[in-house]
Amino acid sequence: MKQIDELRGLMSARGIFAYIVPTDDFHGSEYVGAHFKLREYLSGFTGSAGTLVVTLDEAALWTDGRYFIQAERELSGSGIALMKAGEPQTPTIERFLLDKMPENSSLGFDGRTVTTAFAMRLCKVLNPKNITLKADEDLGGTVWKNRPPLSKKPVFELSESVCGMSRREKLTNIREKMKAENADCLAVSALDEIAWALNLRGGDVDCNPVFLSFMLVFEDRAELFAERSIFSDEIVWNLKNDGVEIRPYEEVYTALKSQNGAVWADLKAVNYRMKCSLENARIISKQSPVVMMKAVKNSVETAAEKSAHIKDGIAVTRFMYWLKHAVGREKITEISAAEKLDEFRKMGGGYLGQSFEPIMAYGEHGAIVHYSATEETNSVLEPRGLLLSDTGGHYSDGTTDITRTFVLGEVTEEEKRAFSLVLAAHLDLLGAVFPKGVRGSVLDGIARQSLWRHGLDFNHGTGHGVGFLLNVHEGPQRISWRAVNDAPLAEGMITSDEPGLYFEGKFGIRHESLVLCKKARDGFLCFEPLTCVPFDPEGIDKKYLTDAQTTGFNEYQKWVRETLSPLLPKDEAEWLAEITKPI
Repeated sequence: MKQIDELRGLMSARGIFAYIVPTDDFHGSEYVGAHFKLREYLSGFTGSAGTLVVTLDEAALWTDGRYFIQAERELSGSGIALMKAGEPQTPTIERFLLDKMPENSSLGFDGRTVTTAFAMRLCKVLNPKNITLKADEDLGGTVWKNRPPLSKKPVFELSESVCGMSRREKLTNIREKMKAENADCLAVSALDEIAWALNLRGGDVDCNPVFLSFMLVFEDRAELFAERSIFSDEIVWNLKNDGVEIRPYEEVYTALKSQNGAVWADLKAVNYRMKCSLENARIISKQSPVVMMKAVKNSVETAAEKSAHIKDGIAVTRFMYWLKHAVGREKITEISAAEKLDEFRKMGGGYLGQSFEPIMAYGEHGAIVHYSATEETNSVLEPRGLLLSDTGGHYSDGTTDITRTFVLGEVTEEEKRAFSLVLAAHLDLLGAVFPKGVRGSVLDGIARQSLWRHGLDFNHGTGHGVGFLLNVHEGPQRISWRAVNDAPLAEGMITSDEPGLYFEGKFGIRHESLVLCKKARDGFLCFEPLTCVPFDPEGIDKKYLTDAQTTGFNEYQKWVRETLSPLLPKDEAEWLAEITKPI
């Protein structure tokens, strides 16, 4: 590939044997703006997760199980080897480099896009070969001639009536956490943490209402490093009134160099250049206190989220009604179906936009976990088989994320079996009751048990946290047996419940709802569904469900019917009553 060849020319001129290109921006974000998509530009792989490693004579790309099928297709013929991260036969990036790099050679990367934790692992593993790290090598701008500039979208402010807590209160609570750790300064680099703490939202990352920024919180003030032009004069005044000063985005590293006290900076999260800039400070490396504060929604936020999910439920249910009646009678494609669903969402009040790029995957495309339809792959929907629809929205009162698998016509016994078993897994997790202190890694087995009994499994997590009018994926909780140091579930956390099954070249099934963690009884927690959309009964073979699962399914369908029917047109309400009858 021409881009890779140009990169190798720059590497050779700088005495660099290997160069790392991660997916990250300067903040470790899961999804990044156009300026930061260097890995995509160099490799052609469009997935949201992956790391490219280029040496002077070969190249390889690591990604996880969500993207194996997609990566195989997009990397075909590129000369870039696919490394299936997490598979037993796949070496880690560190081990790969240890094997490939000569002694006393150099490894290059842009330290602003590599986490400190990753850089420190590289140092440790590569030390026996005396490898030098060149962390100030931003070669992207040279190779990528027409690289998009950094985004500068306007910021907007949320009122206390929506957030349930003022910016001043949040900063006070953060300072109390700092005081307990004897920290003079807290360095915050995660965009969603900054947006949450300041009750601000932006548009610098598609589908994620955040803005490019860093923040340093001190005992008596806070410094926000961001592009001044994205703030209105009113917001600037409001920030100043709460003790927050705006400084130029790129000055954060100079500000860190000047710190000589105790700085709280999570070295697992902040970029390597930030760590190197703290040369005169004592670093307190712990998870940012904002992570848990943000994850546990207050009563105002949870009430707002319930409102947002009713709006979303109306939109997706109306889409389901339209789809069932229109398929086979008019031309519908994966792309036009996604556009139609977005139209239904726009009919509801307070809709701000999609919370992630929609996945509308028909037939064999459903087996690609994070499939994204293009003009080349855009399938026409036919009155047979399955459509996997994974979409979400941002509303003025919350964020949604829902997957439903729709039956479009005749389905096979294999498809019904998979549909029913995934539904069983979903219902088992939805109905779980567990002691306080339990982590998602424990709950994951509850969901997978119905699949494991049949020798089936899926290669992604069962659940992720969801932000309040923020990123659709957030920590610190996860539901995955592979999770490391995942946080215990707590009252107020919003998490997804999304088991699946995928059969390459055939079809895919996923059933996803968002659930709110709440008190079940003294010492125990449970889940309350937020997502209010029926499951398609036409995909169910009842013989694969236990009596308890059948009861749970009927109770959920009844709740959807009673909640949405008064809000739907008569014909749609009558149809909903029919498809939500007990099975």
